[in-house]
Amino acid sequence: MFRWGVLSTAKIAREQLIPAIVDSDNGVLSAIASRDLAKARSLAERFGAAHAFGSYDELLASDAVDGVYIPLPTSQHVEWTRKAAEAGKHVLVEKPLALDARDIPPLIELRDRKKVLICEAFMVVYHPQWIKVRELVAAGAIGRLRHVQGAFSYYNVDPANMRNQLSLGGGALPDIGVYPTVSTRFVTGREPLRVQATIERDSTFGTDIYSSIRADFGDFELGFYLSTQMAARQMMVFHGEKGFIEVHSPFNAGLYDHHRVELHNQNHTEATVFRFPGTQQYRLEVESFVRAATGNGERVFTLEESVLNQKVIDAIFRAGERDGWETV
Repeated sequence: MFRWGVLSTAKIAREQLIPAIVDSDNGVLSAIASRDLAKARSLAERFGAAHAFGSYDELLASDAVDGVYIPLPTSQHVEWTRKAAEAGKHVLVEKPLALDARDIPPLIELRDRKKVLICEAFMVVYHPQWIKVRELVAAGAIGRLRHVQGAFSYYNVDPANMRNQLSLGGGALPDIGVYPTVSTRFVTGREPLRVQATIERDSTFGTDIYSSIRADFGDFELGFYLSTQMAARQMMVFHGEKGFIEVHSPFNAGLYDHHRVELHNQNHTEATVFRFPGTQQYRLEVESFVRAATGNGERVFTLEESVLNQKVIDAIFRAGERDGWETV
């Protein structure tokens, strides 16, 4: 069994990834580290981890850990991914991996030199609903794809939350803007050529709190909006000449809606519904990661793909500072 260590007691670790590791069929939770040893011990006891550490460096030095999951604040992802890889650990790091695409190539070199696996934690690419959408588009189920529409929003004005702290990498684009971009790229296998964007920042936090984005993929467009200060909503629609595909809970399946994909025909007179009840996308993610780390050739989200996705986010930020198109 693959022995996992977790750096920090962050909410996403407590609520999503640690339960997924515990439920997985090829991994075991071995260790948890926190700068507060009491928190580490409490979480380790709760989930049955054998080891608790009062520093991240102690966990990385442990021979009881094969790989780590890193849910630290965004601004610390590159630093601790590098440290973990240098310690010979495989790394699953929360998105976004970086705040600038230029920070990722050195991690690719490190990955290859240390012979470890490093992956950005995009759980959506392991969910069968997204694999189905990709298959439908590739098979021509909606004919020529002309437009992709997306939205992702929630309401959070807590100044203590890292999403509202610019120094920690907070903001809507780093937190949730990555999802419409990565899912569109995953489904189509295409990269955007240029982007336009309108970006609004919070006058107190300094973080981006609203964005409206247009991305030109050549023969189709992606348009989406984001906000950290709007009513919660998620949706993705792939619209073609012969029909359209709607993903009802695209990023947090089972929370915003059921695990459900609808394929509509050209005249909107017929619909085929694909359901994926009980799917645990975080468990699929960690199990796929372990299979890839242990050398069985499993398809995972690579650092090369992380570079491409971050380039889009970087271009959106640049586009928000000017009037007109920005090359990706």
